[in-house]
Amino acid sequence: MAKAASKRVRTIGSIANELIKKSREAALSAVQIFNSPSITFKSETFIVLMVIAWTYLLHAHYRKNGIEYRYHKISGARRVFEHTGQGAFRYWDLAQCLKIRNSPVEESSATNLAFLIGLRHEIEHQMTTRLDEQLSARFQACCLNYNDLVKKLFGDAHGIDKHLSFSLQFSSIDTEQVKTLDGAKGLPAHIRAYINAFDAKLTEDVFNDPRFAYRVLFVPKSVNKKGQADKVIEFIKSDSDLAKDVNQHYAVIKETEKTKYLPSRIVELMQDKGFKSFTMHDHTTLWKKENAKDPKRNFGTSVAGQWYWYDSWLEYVTNHCQHQLELKEQ
Repeated sequence: MAKAASKRVRTIGSIANELIKKSREAALSAVQIFNSPSITFKSETFIVLMVIAWTYLLHAHYRKNGIEYRYHKISGARRVFEHTGQGAFRYWDLAQCLKIRNSPVEESSATNLAFLIGLRHEIEHQMTTRLDEQLSARFQACCLNYNDLVKKLFGDAHGIDKHLSFSLQFSSIDTEQVKTLDGAKGLPAHIRAYINAFDAKLTEDVFNDPRFAYRVLFVPKSVNKKGQADKVIEFIKSDSDLAKDVNQHYAVIKETEKTKYLPSRIVELMQDKGFKSFTMHDHTTLWKKENAKDPKRNFGTSVAGQWYWYDSWLEYVTNHCQHQLELKEQ
């Protein structure tokens, strides 16, 4: 009897391990396909594979913890299991895995998955376009949520982050790419209707939770309203209300041109600050002594053969002059 129990434990463990292995393969395949420049059917494939990845992950968790995840009915004191047309057991789909009280998936992550499940139903019945850029924020959140949960439930060794330095679209963006993203055409009407209906039911807290949609805003240029599809990188006007009051969940990178000063302007500003004895000769002597034009020091830049100084150098010179004044007063 002890041997039978031991064999059963090993069987549960081996099946859970096989499920988690298949789950990780599906997740890795989903992200690799989405990031492939040669594939155009990205979003649709990503959604299907990630739904499989999450389903297998939760099956592995329930298997490991002795939670029955096969569809069944209770008849008296017995469980009557449901079967497919070919006689196999019917296992819970992802939606059912998320419904039970013992689900390890927290609310915003579960909402993200509910969105993808509904979107999968839409794309199964009609060809879609323009999903990749428009919904990548929600895809990104799905990847990060998966990586967090698989490591939490089965250990860091099962994470996918070590294989993919960062999921989905986090490559550098040049000016032409910005124009392409900013000019993306709208979604198909049936997809837009689905998104609007889904988002309308969300609380503001869930909608703005990065576990539902992981957004990165570049200022200027972006969006943060229900009914508008998400991009991982979105663009807004720099003087808009959104740019001035960005939600705390977002990372903001502001595109600005550094202020530049001619050497004569540096000397003029020092004298305006009260350091009347500071001259152009003093300035030249200082920057040569400090090797301040070394690019590694990031004190300035050369433009068309003319050297310009940054605010960092202005601050350095100010501190130098202040220190020299204090030495004289001692």
